[in-house]
Amino acid sequence: MILAAALGVIWPRPIVVAAQAVADEDVAALKVDAEKSFNARVAPFIKTYCLSCHSNKKPTEGGVNFSPALKDPGNLAFGKQWKKAVARVKAHDMPPDDVDKQPSDADRQMFVDWLAKLKFLGRKDPGPFIIRRLTKTEYGNTLHDLFGVDPAIADELPDEVSGEGYLNSLSPLQLEQYLAIAEKVAARILAPENAPPTEIERRLFGEVPPPEADARSAAREVAQSMARKAYRRPPSQAEVDCLLEVFDLGRQSELAYRSSLRLMLKAILVSPQFLFITPAGEPNPKAEIVPLDDHQLASRLSYLLWATMPDDELMALADSGKLHEPSVLKAQAKRLLADPRSRALFDGFGAQWLGVDKLADQTFDAEKFPQMTGEVRAAMYDEARLFFESIVRENRSVIGFVDGDYTYLNEALAAIYGMEGTVTGSELRRVQLSDGNRGGILGMPGVLAATSFPNRTSPVKRGVWVLEQVLGDHVPPAPPDVPALDQQDPGAVAKLTLRQRTELHRTNIVCANCHKTLDPIGFGLENFDAIGRWREKDENGGAIDAAGELPGGKHFSTPKELKAMIAGRVDDFSRNLVERLLAYALCRRLSGYDETVVDTLVQDVAADGYRMQTLISAVVTSYPFTHRRVR
Repeated sequence: MILAAALGVIWPRPIVVAAQAVADEDVAALKVDAEKSFNARVAPFIKTYCLSCHSNKKPTEGGVNFSPALKDPGNLAFGKQWKKAVARVKAHDMPPDDVDKQPSDADRQMFVDWLAKLKFLGRKDPGPFIIRRLTKTEYGNTLHDLFGVDPAIADELPDEVSGEGYLNSLSPLQLEQYLAIAEKVAARILAPENAPPTEIERRLFGEVPPPEADARSAAREVAQSMARKAYRRPPSQAEVDCLLEVFDLGRQSELAYRSSLRLMLKAILVSPQFLFITPAGEPNPKAEIVPLDDHQLASRLSYLLWATMPDDELMALADSGKLHEPSVLKAQAKRLLADPRSRALFDGFGAQWLGVDKLADQTFDAEKFPQMTGEVRAAMYDEARLFFESIVRENRSVIGFVDGDYTYLNEALAAIYGMEGTVTGSELRRVQLSDGNRGGILGMPGVLAATSFPNRTSPVKRGVWVLEQVLGDHVPPAPPDVPALDQQDPGAVAKLTLRQRTELHRTNIVCANCHKTLDPIGFGLENFDAIGRWREKDENGGAIDAAGELPGGKHFSTPKELKAMIAGRVDDFSRNLVERLLAYALCRRLSGYDETVVDTLVQDVAADGYRMQTLISAVVTSYPFTHRRVR
């Protein structure tokens, strides 16, 4: 009851920061050009081919309305809409085929090309900023670093997706769970009421002051010390006073000195300053955009690369006011990446990017694929993790993700590769690969399994994965009410290969435009079955035909040739990786001025041979990572 009352003291109001941006004189000329292009060509294109179905004048189809966007095309609110529209026009999905008036290929290409200029219509802006809550993993790791408790103490919290798309909200149920966890932490690290204090307790609370001493003054020092560690920054005077109110509440309820401090510790563990990454101090009230203070920057960096609180070295640099210096920030990023805790970058970012984060729970037909045991699934995940970490820690070119000629295998995973006898035991170790069809993420069993159905491969899913996750293209969602491949007449397709069945599916005019791009890429990986084993025939016994082409007309006939072509698109691949890592680091989708930032980062990365650590350093020293809106 007392702790519940303390919540009203430490949660006076929600913590949200939002603002508007400032102009960028550096892109003034490009902005003028983008405005001219829009007025001269894009606006007429929209009015001619789109407004008849997507305007204010009639109920809009698909929820798309171009009338507001035409008035303010550079508004961040319309960025996603423009990208979807371009993808639809590029795929010839829009205008629909039953509409008589159709744009020429040159007009379609003009509309596609204009998207690259959209970013210049915005203003220099670090983007939407909301003070971020710790994820479940970050929360558990932080409790471990503060008090030595097992991070699993946070397991009762709901699972979350970190990075881009992370939900920052906090429900009443979660707050109750945080309260229960705070009680458990206190019970594990603090001694019972009449027992001698533990070691940890002495470090946190110090000695009980003698009767003649000012207990409240002693409590203030304890509050100052605990809050600094837990908040990951120096607490403000108001925040310390707030904690003292909790201490006073305990004393008024006739709790002893140590018990009142115990109550104060619990209040810290459920405070917004602990659960969220909050700034130190108040910015200039006249400012619209400010640099992150060094303590907030330390937390942003540490939680990105370690998924836990800053260590002593980061805090010391923040205290000195030097962390924001680009050379210092880059050096610290390099130091954090060399630490084993940087595994968090794969667990949070890399696993999502490659799609292996849900592999442990993915369903597979047990009769067809008895090999997909828990041990093999874990090995597939760890293979991807160790390969990702090798690119990062050895500072290799990012294109090594595609054309790497080594991997990490144990005995069970070597069998999936058809390399029985190469490795024995359960420990994964580095293995050089001689088969050019293997190596890199495209030939990795975990990725191939993650892009398959429970009982068969999926050229469509694999094609989408290559286009979106590897090359950064946007693939429109499938139209509604399109029958799935498995709903084809069984008798009519019984003797067809999966490729033939897929090509038959493409005779549907609604499907054809997208699938003519997706399917050939997926066919290029058909030599790998649903769990990544090499094969010459598909499930129906038909010979595998892995021939296909990439957008632009480049043909391939084997996974090895497909890999080589994708490796040749290093600019597209590196840009995609920059965009994804920046969005993950910011916990939001990119829009507006972010596109200009990405241009600069890609140039910096290319100038240093596309090295992975250079890419990460570019992200953590970027404008949106180091600045925030304040109103």
